Amino acid sequence: MNIQNDKMNIEKQKPDIISIENDTEKGISLWTEAWHRLKSNKLALLGLVIITLLFLVSILGPFFTKYNYFQQNLMLGASAPSLEHWCGTDMLGRDLLVRIMYGTRVSLAVGICATFVSLTIGVFYGAVSGYTGGKTDSLMMRFVDIMYALPFTMLVIILMVWFGRNFILIFVAIGIIQWLTMARIVRGEVLSLKKMEFIDAAKAIGLSKRKIICRHIVPNILGVVIVYATLTIPSVMMIEAFLSFLGLGIQPPMSSLGLLIRDGAQVMEEFPWMLFFPGVIFSIALFAFNFVGDGLRDAIDPKMNKK
Repeated sequence: MNIQNDKMNIEKQKPDIISIENDTEKGISLWTEAWHRLKSNKLALLGLVIITLLFLVSILGPFFTKYNYFQQNLMLGASAPSLEHWCGTDMLGRDLLVRIMYGTRVSLAVGICATFVSLTIGVFYGAVSGYTGGKTDSLMMRFVDIMYALPFTMLVIILMVWFGRNFILIFVAIGIIQWLTMARIVRGEVLSLKKMEFIDAAKAIGLSKRKIICRHIVPNILGVVIVYATLTIPSVMMIEAFLSFLGLGIQPPMSSLGLLIRDGAQVMEEFPWMLFFPGVIFSIALFAFNFVGDGLRDAIDPKMNKK
């Protein structure tokens, strides 16, 4: 009887043993584990929700209003928030809520596009420099040092004058400057990666440097790139706001959050709502991107995963 009971207990435990073996075989990927860590970070999730809402409102919001960003009502002038105009109007009688929606759309577009340009240049520049090494690496990094030494504001202004005040070319001008830090970060990661065994194996089977960089080096630094991208977007938005504040960014009648803040700052004593509403939205956007960036850094950082 005891032997039969033991057999029955073993048979009952078999499904549990099989499921454990299956879980062990499947394992947990780095990205899955990073996602679990990110979900446990409440501030990062809050940032994701806020960013999603900003995108949806800025893109879809203007379709549900009867005003547009350039429609003027000089008879109305600057009026305080009301049921008709929730955020009030500006000096030309334009609905401030609609202009904030369009301004948020423009600021987010500039931030994302300029970050994409800077990452595209920085990732491949840093990857080539770090993997090639030797004199090429030294020469490429000295060029980065020279670019760092140039006055940033003056260089951006020169690029803006050169490219012109075109909306599409604004993020190109900013992105051309922002790639320097990314190049240094990627170079450091590549210097450690190129000593790994899988790189030696790729060399052994005869892959070219270009294929090794594109197929093996770049995919293995995507974690660092994604984290830096989320932290670069608010930095680029700040630069765009600074340029708009100087009158070198987005030009009227278009609007950006930086341009709206500049206009509001000029009349903040008489019409405080013109500065308050765009300033609050801009601050919320910056906080949201920083929360997401910090959460991704903690989730993807290998040192955090070892805890």
